[in-house]
Amino acid sequence: MISILTGFLFATGLYLLLHKSFMKLIAGVILFGNACNMFLLIAGGLTRNHPAFVSKSADAVAVDSMADPVPQAFILTAIVIGLGVQAFVIVLLKRIYQTSRTNNLDELTSTDRV
Repeated sequence: MISILTGFLFATGLYLLLHKSFMKLIAGVILFGNACNMFLLIAGGLTRNHPAFVSKSADAVAVDSMADPVPQAFILTAIVIGLGVQAFVIVLLKRIYQTSRTNNLDELTSTDRV
Protein backbone atom coordinates (compact mmCIF):
# COMPACT_ATOMS: atom_id res chain seq x y z
CA MET A 1 0.00 0.00 0.00
CA ILE A 2 2.81 2.41 0.85
CA SER A 3 4.57 1.53 -2.41
CA ILE A 4 1.45 2.41 -4.39
CA LEU A 5 1.14 5.72 -2.54
CA THR A 6 4.81 6.49 -3.21
CA GLY A 7 4.40 5.76 -6.92
CA PHE A 8 1.29 7.92 -7.02
CA LEU A 9 3.17 10.80 -5.35
CA PHE A 10 6.06 10.45 -7.83
CA ALA A 11 3.66 10.44 -10.79
CA THR A 12 1.61 13.37 -9.49
CA GLY A 13 4.73 15.38 -8.67
CA LEU A 14 6.19 14.76 -12.11
CA TYR A 15 2.88 15.64 -13.76
CA LEU A 16 2.72 18.94 -11.87
CA LEU A 17 6.36 19.74 -12.62
CA LEU A 18 5.58 19.58 -16.35
CA HIS A 19 2.85 22.25 -16.15
CA LYS A 20 3.37 25.89 -17.06
CA SER A 21 1.92 27.46 -13.91
CA PHE A 22 4.14 28.56 -11.02
CA MET A 23 1.76 27.23 -8.36
CA LYS A 24 1.64 23.80 -9.98
CA LEU A 25 5.43 23.83 -10.20
CA ILE A 26 5.70 24.52 -6.45
CA ALA A 27 3.16 21.79 -5.65
CA GLY A 28 5.09 19.38 -7.89
CA VAL A 29 8.37 20.11 -6.09
CA ILE A 30 6.71 19.52 -2.71
CA LEU A 31 5.04 16.26 -3.78
CA PHE A 32 8.21 14.98 -5.44
CA GLY A 33 10.19 15.68 -2.26
CA ASN A 34 7.64 13.84 -0.13
CA ALA A 35 7.71 10.90 -2.54
CA CYS A 36 11.50 10.72 -2.25
CA ASN A 37 11.23 10.66 1.55
CA MET A 38 8.68 7.85 1.42
CA PHE A 39 10.91 5.92 -0.98
CA LEU A 40 13.81 6.20 1.47
CA LEU A 41 11.53 4.95 4.25
CA ILE A 42 10.48 1.93 2.19
CA ALA A 43 14.04 1.21 1.04
CA GLY A 44 15.21 1.24 4.66
CA GLY A 45 12.75 -1.45 5.60
CA LEU A 46 9.69 -1.12 7.78
CA THR A 47 10.02 -2.62 11.24
CA ARG A 48 7.36 -2.31 13.90
CA ASN A 49 7.78 -2.47 17.66
CA HIS A 50 11.57 -2.71 17.38
CA PRO A 51 13.21 0.61 18.28
CA ALA A 52 16.71 1.47 17.17
CA PHE A 53 17.82 1.76 20.81
CA VAL A 54 17.59 -0.48 23.85
CA SER A 55 16.93 0.82 27.35
CA LYS A 56 18.98 -0.40 30.29
CA SER A 57 16.03 -2.17 31.88
CA ALA A 58 15.09 -4.08 28.72
CA ASP A 59 15.98 -7.68 28.10
CA ALA A 60 18.54 -8.62 25.48
CA VAL A 61 17.23 -8.00 21.98
CA ALA A 62 18.68 -9.50 18.83
CA VAL A 63 20.54 -6.84 16.88
CA ASP A 64 19.21 -8.01 13.51
CA SER A 65 15.60 -7.36 14.58
CA MET A 66 16.21 -3.72 15.51
CA ALA A 67 15.22 -0.86 13.25
CA ASP A 68 18.04 0.63 11.21
CA PRO A 69 18.50 4.30 12.23
CA VAL A 70 20.41 5.32 9.08
CA PRO A 71 17.37 5.61 6.74
CA GLN A 72 15.55 7.57 9.43
CA ALA A 73 18.49 9.97 9.66
CA PHE A 74 18.54 10.31 5.86
CA ILE A 75 14.83 11.09 5.83
CA LEU A 76 15.19 13.71 8.55
CA THR A 77 18.04 15.33 6.63
CA ALA A 78 16.03 15.18 3.39
CA ILE A 79 13.06 16.86 5.08
CA VAL A 80 15.23 19.76 6.25
CA ILE A 81 16.89 20.14 2.85
CA GLY A 82 13.49 19.85 1.14
CA LEU A 83 12.06 22.66 3.26
CA GLY A 84 15.00 24.85 2.27
CA VAL A 85 14.54 24.06 -1.42
CA GLN A 86 10.80 24.70 -1.20
CA ALA A 87 11.35 28.07 0.49
CA PHE A 88 13.91 29.01 -2.17
CA VAL A 89 11.61 28.01 -5.04
CA ILE A 90 8.69 29.96 -3.55
CA VAL A 91 10.79 33.12 -3.11
CA LEU A 92 12.35 32.75 -6.56
CA LEU A 93 8.99 32.33 -8.29
CA LYS A 94 7.52 35.23 -6.31
CA ARG A 95 10.37 37.44 -7.52
CA ILE A 96 9.89 36.29 -11.11
CA TYR A 97 6.17 37.06 -10.84
CA GLN A 98 6.88 40.54 -9.44
CA THR A 99 9.17 41.43 -12.33
CA SER A 100 7.32 39.79 -15.21
CA ARG A 101 3.67 39.92 -14.00
CA THR A 102 2.91 36.51 -15.43
CA ASN A 103 2.17 33.11 -13.94
CA ASN A 104 2.98 31.19 -17.13
CA LEU A 105 6.47 29.87 -17.77
CA ASP A 106 6.05 30.09 -21.56
CA GLU A 107 5.43 33.84 -21.38
CA LEU A 108 8.89 34.46 -19.92
CA THR A 109 10.60 35.37 -23.18
CA SER A 110 13.52 37.32 -21.78
CA THR A 111 15.59 36.43 -18.76
CA ASP A 112 17.12 39.92 -18.67
CA ARG A 113 14.12 41.24 -16.73
CA VAL A 114 14.69 38.78 -13.90
